[in-house]
Amino acid sequence: MPVVVLDPNLRAGWEPDTPVTDSLLRRYLVNWTASIEAHGLPLGGRSLRRDDLAAVDLGRPSFGCNVATLLAPLFAEGVDEVVAAFDDFYGFSAGKTSGSVFLFSPWPTPDLRPHGWTLVEYQPFMLRPAGGEAPPLPPGLRIEEVRDEEGLRAFEVAIIRGFEMRELDGLGPGAGFSTGMLTDDRHRLWVGWEADRPVCAAATFIEAGINDVTLVATVPEARRRGYGAALTWLATLADPTLPSLLIATAEGRPVYERMDYTALFRFTLWSRDRLGSMS
Repeated sequence: MPVVVLDPNLRAGWEPDTPVTDSLLRRYLVNWTASIEAHGLPLGGRSLRRDDLAAVDLGRPSFGCNVATLLAPLFAEGVDEVVAAFDDFYGFSAGKTSGSVFLFSPWPTPDLRPHGWTLVEYQPFMLRPAGGEAPPLPPGLRIEEVRDEEGLRAFEVAIIRGFEMRELDGLGPGAGFSTGMLTDDRHRLWVGWEADRPVCAAATFIEAGINDVTLVATVPEARRRGYGAALTWLATLADPTLPSLLIATAEGRPVYERMDYTALFRFTLWSRDRLGSMS
């Protein structure tokens, strides 16, 4: 579906030929959609790319792969066609796929509840300028960058337990993160350890001139010790010459604000469950 621009002589900033340097949001959407593909495709996922949206799907429960993103504003007259495209791609009515699907939009959207979607929240989109220096690590925390499969499995444990992703518990090692990520230099992953236990993790995706801080998690028993902030500093300064951007939760926003992140506006987040059989 082509993006409709009322006056072709005026640039709105979401046209598919818009330079990546046009705005921070343009940089972020290029980075964000590339990062979801770089995470999901090595796990066997499928992707959909149009001028107005991007989507990735594993067809099963996942962490951060069954994600759609609007690349242009969704107006009321376009809702039926876009919803139908998502229905077809994600197989909501086919009954052969499972796992929740999430839809992110940097613009307010029409009400999608009549089409089976649930409004989750409006998440702050936050920016931190380039530069700075991380504070000392909290006592008892050791941080290692992920460089091999053993480190990736520890990262996976910390992320799944930290986000309490029970859907992935029974799928075994490698269900959340493929070793294919290790050969993509745009990914930077870190694990925080207490003795021999992985207790926290964070990730950055470097593309389009920004650090995109994509994942920060701490396991329940290790929270309130400053571990998440310590990992976030590493992710934020993955390339210290670039600004950092992230989509925050309400719980994470105060942590990021203490690191000099500033909220720019809010993304709209929708979700929809799939309860089909994987047989």
